[in-house]
Amino acid sequence: MAYKINDACVNCGACEPECPVSCISQGDNIYVIDPDVCIDCGACAAVCPVGAPNPA
Repeated sequence: MAYKINDACVNCGACEPECPVSCISQGDNIYVIDPDVCIDCGACAAVCPVGAPNPA
């Protein structure tokens, strides 16, 4: 099950460099995770200051 970034995202970018498969990119207002590439490792959730990434 892939992670998804919710609306709590503050667009800080802390999650993007932590992703081992580079599936996180900056969207219009928040960062987004490509669910087809996400390996459900949770690295993004571990560094997010607002807890925006959650299992989808």
